[in-house]
Amino acid sequence: MVRIAPPANALLRCARAPRVIQVRTLATPSSPKTSFSQTLAEGPSLDDFIVGNVPERVVLGNTSAPRLPSYLKTSIPKGASFAKIKSDLRGLKLHTVCEEARCPNIGDCWGGKEGATPEEGRRAATATIMLMGDTCTRGCRFCSVKTSRTPPPLDPHEPEHTAEAISRWGLGYIVLTSVDRDDLADGGAHHFAETIIKIKQKAPQILVEALTGDFGGSLPHVSVVAKSGLDVYAHNIETSEALTPFVRDRRATFRQSLSVLEHAKKEGVRITKTSIMLGVGETEDQIVDALRELRKVDVDVVTFGQYMRPTKRHMKVDRYVEPAEFDRWKQIAEDMGFLYVASGPLVRSSYKAGEFYIENILRGKAAERKAKPLIAEYEAREQSSF
Repeated sequence: MVRIAPPANALLRCARAPRVIQVRTLATPSSPKTSFSQTLAEGPSLDDFIVGNVPERVVLGNTSAPRLPSYLKTSIPKGASFAKIKSDLRGLKLHTVCEEARCPNIGDCWGGKEGATPEEGRRAATATIMLMGDTCTRGCRFCSVKTSRTPPPLDPHEPEHTAEAISRWGLGYIVLTSVDRDDLADGGAHHFAETIIKIKQKAPQILVEALTGDFGGSLPHVSVVAKSGLDVYAHNIETSEALTPFVRDRRATFRQSLSVLEHAKKEGVRITKTSIMLGVGETEDQIVDALRELRKVDVDVVTFGQYMRPTKRHMKVDRYVEPAEFDRWKQIAEDMGFLYVASGPLVRSSYKAGEFYIENILRGKAAERKAKPLIAEYEAREQSSF
């Protein structure tokens, strides 16, 4: 066996390399273990927490904004009718303005009458189906529906799915609304009309209200929906003419909305309807002027409700209107000749629409209230109250 000696330079490196001794050290010095009782005894006493200058109230959040009154607070939605409607909506991929716009009345409307049988509850329930998707091409400053210049294409099966869902619910009244679709040539008017026609084919006993956009001011497109067999044509002016540029999308104008409502009535619609939000900075004179203009185009129904800010990205609430003021606006509108007025803090355009209309208008129980005093007479009588 032959041994091979290592190179000389390797031996030199080994000889010069210092010997390293590894010693285990701790990052922090150890301390004697302290008992829990000793730590507790050395800690602060009750006297340390009792001081003489304790503030009476800790203020959190934005204190300059108006606080939400108790009459605007609602309970968590529940009930068999509510669960049934929500389940069907998910299964058929349908949207509702009740959910998208975060309406506070969703449980009340979907649940029907309290204490009623399931069948009675379904007949009294009201759902507002939102057609043409959940994405709007406009950006009104009060609305929480998401927006885009290029929303997804229309679902060609939506009219059939909507009619099928509504027919199985057994409702007595249904409200159809939609996002604005300025990206479509007809604004979605034919899609709207097709849905109404299919609902009437499957369930002719159901009363149908269509809450439409302004279709960009195209009156022929308004005619398409007005002649589809609906019972109520609704389009919301939302606020006074002076505040419209600050509240609604720039493509929506007060006069354009009036022309939509006027043309729908000329096309033979039985009932035309609109809605006004209070609490956005309006004055009494502005609202009275808006009501006069609505009567000039023969609008039958108006609703008043409180504007509620959906998120911090939307316009602020100017004030919370007291219930007594809503009662006063109801009386004023009725004196001006509106066929029916719904007015209250939680009232929305389609809130309890079935109950209101079935019991007061479309079933003929309020025919005797069709007498409409002249606006001039109203102005002379009410001038002193403003």
